[in-house]
Amino acid sequence: MNFLEQRILKDGVVKAGNVLKVDSFLNHQMDVALLKAMGQEFHRRFAHKKITKVLTIESSGIAVAYPVAEAFGVPMVFAKKAKSINIDGDVYVAEVPSFTHKVTNQVIVSKKFLSSEDHVLIIDDFLANGYALQGLISLVEAADATVEGLGIAIEKGFQEGGKRMRNLGYHLESLAIVESMSAETGEIVFQAQEA
Repeated sequence: MNFLEQRILKDGVVKAGNVLKVDSFLNHQMDVALLKAMGQEFHRRFAHKKITKVLTIESSGIAVAYPVAEAFGVPMVFAKKAKSINIDGDVYVAEVPSFTHKVTNQVIVSKKFLSSEDHVLIIDDFLANGYALQGLISLVEAADATVEGLGIAIEKGFQEGGKRMRNLGYHLESLAIVESMSAETGEIVFQAQEA
């Protein structure tokens, strides 16, 4: 069992509707030492890839992606869920349904920050159905950049997103893969992974 799985067992809370709350250490209050260790682990898993940018989606992905970008020594770009007046020029746009919020967001990245020269590692906090990853992949493809890999903090292995991404041929690494969880008992079972 790895360090993230241990932390999920210690502080994660299972809620009805296949919701795993990790807000005490990952996406509301953040354990920066844990996030740094996650960044180093993603770096280890993708060290053989040529990474020039780390891409994520606001807002929960930012905390996970930042230490990854730091470990690689490259910029982190995050897709914004709303265009504001301070984003000038052309943008790449993708539609992303949210499992958690039950809405569809348009996400955007300025064309200044993704180009055909980029080799992109996409990072996010959760993978359920894979919609956020599909949206981020479409942004990279729109820029004619290369998707080098997908890094996920917590994958819900009982949902289809991870299987779909792997079947499409993407190099997907998840630090913790939840095989099953129960809101009634609070039990969380992880899929065994190679070290």
